Amino acid sequence: MALRKILTYPDTRLKDVATPVTNIDAPIARLCEDLAETMYAAPGIGLAATQVGEPVRVIVLDVHDKEEGPGKRLMKLVNPEIAQREGEIVFEEGCLSVPDFTAEVKRAERILLRAWTPDEKEIEIEADGLLAVALQHELDHLDGKLFIDRLSRLKRDLYRARQRKLDRQGRPGPTGRTPHII
Repeated sequence: MALRKILTYPDTRLKDVATPVTNIDAPIARLCEDLAETMYAAPGIGLAATQVGEPVRVIVLDVHDKEEGPGKRLMKLVNPEIAQREGEIVFEEGCLSVPDFTAEVKRAERILLRAWTPDEKEIEIEADGLLAVALQHELDHLDGKLFIDRLSRLKRDLYRARQRKLDRQGRPGPTGRTPHII
C-alpha cells in the first residue's frame, strides 16, 4: 500500500472522465488499497481514483459511526453506477480536492447503486442519508465533476477568487475541517 497525492482544484485532471475498468486485476486491487490508505490519512470518508490522477472508475468509502471507528464499513467499488434515484436532500459537503470549503449541495435522498468489488463480485447497495450523498459525490468525481460545479455561479466565483488571492499571497487557506469531507 502507498499514500497517493490528492489532486486539488484547479488541477485540470480533476475534470477527466474516468474510463470503465475492463479487468479487475492485481493493479486495481492495489489501487483500492492505496485509495483507502490515502483517504484515511487525509482524513476523509470517500476518495475516487480520479482524485489521485488515475482516470479509472474506482472509488472507496467509509461512512462509519463514531463508535465503530474507521475501517469497519470500508467499501471498495469498481465501475459503480446509480441504477435508481429517489427524493431530494440538501447536505453540507466538503471535498479533499477542494480544501477548506464546504457548501450545501442538493442530491438524491436515496439511491440504488450497482458495482463490482475487487474480488469480482457484483453487488447492489441501497443507500440513503450520508452514504447516498457520499456515493453520489464520488461518482461525480468519476464523471469529471466537483461539488463546486453544483453550486451557483456566485458561490463558485467567490471560492475561486479566494483561492487565487491565497495563491498570490503564497499562503494556505484556513485549516479547519468538517466531519463530512468526502
